[in-house]
Amino acid sequence: MDESEKGYPYNRHIVSSEHLASEEGWKLSEFEYGLIISFHAFNRWMTRCMAAVGESDFSPLDVLVVHNVNHRSKDKRLVDICFVLNIEDQHTVNYSLKKLIKAGFVQGEKRGKERFYSTTEEGKELCSEYRRIRERCLVSASKAFEHDGLELSEVATLLRGLSGLYDQASRTASAL
Repeated sequence: MDESEKGYPYNRHIVSSEHLASEEGWKLSEFEYGLIISFHAFNRWMTRCMAAVGESDFSPLDVLVVHNVNHRSKDKRLVDICFVLNIEDQHTVNYSLKKLIKAGFVQGEKRGKERFYSTTEEGKELCSEYRRIRERCLVSASKAFEHDGLELSEVATLLRGLSGLYDQASRTASAL
């Protein structure tokens, strides 16, 4: 008697919504479940790492925004931040920017009709401290994944490609 005959679900795929896992779509359903749990784990990581830095009132979006504003020490507009982070709802990013300005980590400067954002010295220090904790807690642990043939950079490339697939599908669904 093999394992599937004993009633063990070894022949089933790991998905969060079996009713969506068609014969043709089960691989995508497995990916989506992995994405769901990774998304929530990543959000938890960002807020806990920021709390370890001493800032426990920031949402995952706030963390993403402060790091994006700090990226390459280049001033950014709201639209630039939303574009890079692939966020459609600008008001959520605008709210994060206001929160970060109030905390003293980001500053805004009006130039003509546009507002440009940059990190303050405190914001740069915040990002540096976040990086220090990230190196200590996450980067060192992630090295174990780089021995399995599939490098993290290849996974990142795959994820970016799949984001295009989901974006296109969402546009198609909007037209139905």
